[in-house]
Order: sequence, then C-alpha cells, then structure tokens
Amino acid sequence: MKFPALLEFKVATENWEFELIHQLNYKTFVEEIPQHEPDAARRLVDKFHAENTYMICLCNKSLAGMLAVRAQRPFSLDQKLQRLDDYLPKGRTVCEIRLLAAEKAFRAGTVFQGLLRLVRDYFRQNSYDLGIISGTTTQQKLYKHLGFVPFGPLLGTSQAQFQPMYLTLETFEEATKALFAAVDSNG
Repeated sequence: MKFPALLEFKVATENWEFELIHQLNYKTFVEEIPQHEPDAARRLVDKFHAENTYMICLCNKSLAGMLAVRAQRPFSLDQKLQRLDDYLPKGRTVCEIRLLAAEKAFRAGTVFQGLLRLVRDYFRQNSYDLGIISGTTTQQKLYKHLGFVPFGPLLGTSQAQFQPMYLTLETFEEATKALFAAVDSNG
C-alpha cells in the first residue's frame, strides 16, 4: 500500500493535531496494547505530553502515525528500571523515543519510514546520539533490524511486556541507509 503523495511528515504544533494524538494513543495503548484502563472519552493524554515532541504523519487531516521524543529526565524508563544509566553506553546525549503508533491502514511501511527520517533529522538537529525505548516484545525483530540493543529485564505485565533497548545514532544511520536509499530511488 503506497500513499506518498497524500502523506505529510512533520512535528506536531496544532491543537487539532494533539487531539488526534490523544485519540491514537487511546486506540493503541488502551485498546490494542492494554497498558491503560479504558475511558469513556476514548482519549489518552500521555503523562509527559507537555515535554514530548511529537513526530507525526498526516493523511489529509487524519493522523496516520506518530511517535514522541523526549529528552527531559526522569525518562519513563527511569521510573521502571533502577540505575538505568548503568545499562547505557557512557558519554552519550540521550533521549527517549516513545509512543510509536500507526493507524492499521497505514502500517505497510511508508508511514514508519517517514517517521524514522524525522527522528534521524531531529537527533542530528538536537545533538542526540543515543535513543532509548521500551519496545513491545511483539516487535523485537523490527527493533533489532533497526539496530536497537536490548538491555535489562522485561518490563510491564503479562498482557503488555516491553524490552528496554537503546540505539546509537551511528548504528541507526547505518541500519537505515539501505532502506532510505531504496525509498529515495522509488521517488
């Protein structure tokens, strides 16, 4: 499924974009990955919302996909894993990548690839060279393909387990070089 002409990749800035983010958070992290309790309003505002920078993909005025980057400590992983820094490579500028989500119709790859480009560019612009995530165990193959390194114990519940992982900017750029080249050559 290809949507390149219809998709816009950007950092979220508008109130209506944030409302769509809260709705996709709910669909993903309440209904699909049961991390949070259901709510009648069907919206989930992330506890770090005010500190998140959201990378989004819009298709017209609909949110196709998103992820958040946050550099302010404590990270969500700091709250789940004692002595987080002991697991990480030393001398790096760290940020946390969170809330990766895409509407089911847009999970074919183009949205994900565009979001990866935004993250890469954001890392470069802000001098981050290490990203950390709580990666869902159902997507470990994908994360490892991108160069993420698992560390520490599994976190979460039996219904929603997560593996702490980190990724250096150098490894990320190397792992995505062929992916981005293939996309660029296809127009």
